Amino acid sequence: MRIYVLRHGIAEDAPPGGSDAARALTQEGKKKLHAVLECARRAGVHPDVILTSTLKRAVETAEIAAAVLGVQDQSIRTAALAPSGSTDRVWKEIRAHKAEGILLAGHEPLLSMVVAFLLGCPALQVRMKKAALVSIEVETAEAQPKGTLLWMLTPKLTGQ
Repeated sequence: MRIYVLRHGIAEDAPPGGSDAARALTQEGKKKLHAVLECARRAGVHPDVILTSTLKRAVETAEIAAAVLGVQDQSIRTAALAPSGSTDRVWKEIRAHKAEGILLAGHEPLLSMVVAFLLGCPALQVRMKKAALVSIEVETAEAQPKGTLLWMLTPKLTGQ
């Protein structure tokens, strides 16, 4: 199983007293996200399923990913990918979908912890920049994943 972990792009600041959940992507955030996803598309990335946090910036990120990567089905929104989620809940959600390729769209610090968890090294420190995309090959879908890091792509590597 190939798992792609995608942090949302740059989002607007929440207005005073405004909701963090309603923060949308900025134009710059969308531009950097497009650059990363176009590069991934050219490299053959085509997930079967996209799972996303329910927060607006992650949903927008998942929608852009679906469009650029040619994923036909709508993204599946899940509370497991909320910023306060846990690696165990994310793994349970991944395992519930019998797919060869799954893209996760979400937030920090959860996504760094998910990457470390999927690689079987919870103490690993991963820095998921905004719009960063990580590819992990997971050999098993058992209780504890056994993954191999294939690559990490950031906006800076695409020239953004």
